[in-house]
Formats: sequence, C-alpha cells, structure tokens
Amino acid sequence: MVDSRDYGEFETAWCPGCGNFGLLRALKRALAACGLEPHQILLVSGIGQAAKAPHYLRANVFNGLHGRSLPVATGAKLANPGLTVIAESGDGCMYGEGGNHFLAALRRNLDITILVHDNQVYGLTKGQASPTSAAGFVTKAQPRGVFANPFNPLAVAVAMGCGFVGRGYVGRQDELIELIARAIRYRGTALVDIQQPCVSFNHLNTYDWYNARCQPLADDYDAGNFDLALRTALESGFRLPVGVLYEKEGQAVFEDNFAVLKEKTPLCQRPTDYRQLAAIIESYT
Repeated sequence: MVDSRDYGEFETAWCPGCGNFGLLRALKRALAACGLEPHQILLVSGIGQAAKAPHYLRANVFNGLHGRSLPVATGAKLANPGLTVIAESGDGCMYGEGGNHFLAALRRNLDITILVHDNQVYGLTKGQASPTSAAGFVTKAQPRGVFANPFNPLAVAVAMGCGFVGRGYVGRQDELIELIARAIRYRGTALVDIQQPCVSFNHLNTYDWYNARCQPLADDYDAGNFDLALRTALESGFRLPVGVLYEKEGQAVFEDNFAVLKEKTPLCQRPTDYRQLAAIIESYT
C-alpha cells in the first residue's frame, strides 16, 4: 500500500508560510490516494519557486526551461504512455512564458495533469506582476499598478474544451487532495489552478483574503454543464468557487490517434522490426 511518506521529506528553499508547502503536501497525499508509487510518476516543471516542488519529493523529475514544462510532458507521455505525467509550475511560468504551450496542450488533449501554483505574482524573481495579477496590483516593477486585465485560465480551458477543469485552494486541504486525485485519474488533459498566497511579495492575496473567498461549489452543481462551467469560471468579485468546474467523460485523447501508443510499455523497450525499418529507408532512395 502506498503512503504519502513514500514520497519523502526534503529541506526546501521556500519562505516560511509559503503556499507551496500546502500544495506539495496535498500532492503527495493525492498520489498515495491514487495508489501510485514514486517510480510510476514523472513530474515536469519549468522555472520558479513553484517549479522547485518536484525537487522536494521522491519521483521521476524533469526540471526544464521557463514556461516549457508542457512540451517536455508531452514528449514524455508519448514516449512512455504508461507513465503518469504531471506538469507543475507557477502562474507566471505556465500562463506567461508558457502561455502558447498551455493553449496547445488544451487543444491536443493528452492524458496528462496540469497543476498550477497560482499566487498572482512572480516569486523567484522577487515580486513582479504575473498574468493572473489583478488590475491595479502595485509591485516594484509596476509602481503605478497593473494596467492589463488578469488572464483567466479556467475560462480559457473550459472554452477550449478541456475535459477536466478545477480550482483548488491550499487552505482547504481535504478538498484539494481529492481534487488533485480526481484530476490524475481523469483520462485526458486535466487542469487544476490552485490558489495560494505568496507571503513575501503579495500582501494583497493573503490567507485571510483567500479564506473569505474560496468556497466550495454547491452540492447540486452540475460539472457536466458546459454553459454553467463557463459562467462559473468567468465569475468575478468576492467569491472564488473551488472544486471541479467542468468534467466531460469519454473524450478521445491524443494518444488514441496512434496505434503504437495503445501498448503502454515505453517505446525504447519495444522490439525493432528491421525489415520495416529497411523498407522505410529504401523508400527515400
């Protein structure tokens, strides 16, 4: 039986009180709840404080370039279709530098999970506004405040037909664990945008701010209703609904287009048909 302790405990470089701690703890427990052992997991991240999270648990890890976790996750899933692949990074890395890769991943619908630490600020580079920062948010790099409207990843994901779209909050651990576990089990691209504070550089979106706003969806909420999901994702103001905003079962995943990927063993372990290879080479002569 898998236990969250199987994923280890490591010293971190995060600030005391950082929301990353709660997300990492929830991720370990969600992986254990799914019965997944460390060798069955690949965590891919970009650059940033959030992107350090895979360093702090025992599993397969690839730490890539800023904003480039999803291309690596895509390649890994296609090369080893039996692997559970999780792309994990911050809101700046995933939605800013990695914005185009984010859109491409939603369109392809590979069987991967996307976890985003969304604290509305860049933490590693010391406090610039991120794509999800609220208009008017003042930083050292934006002393007159942010002029642009914030990027809404959940509305974009729902509108593009992403089959699993959820919002979590590190201050609601039991619900976050269940949400991440459901996302991992979902067959297709699953996005979980996770609200969390940055205690050093974002003094607006604090634990108190989130505690007052992050409330579970109603018990009778219909996650299969596309129109309702889009309206909920676009909801603004005091309330931030948390839970599964949209879930659609039965969508064809990208891997279904390739017969070679129906077998779950890694491509490198497949036997080579040298006759077929020779025929392919000869076709170019």
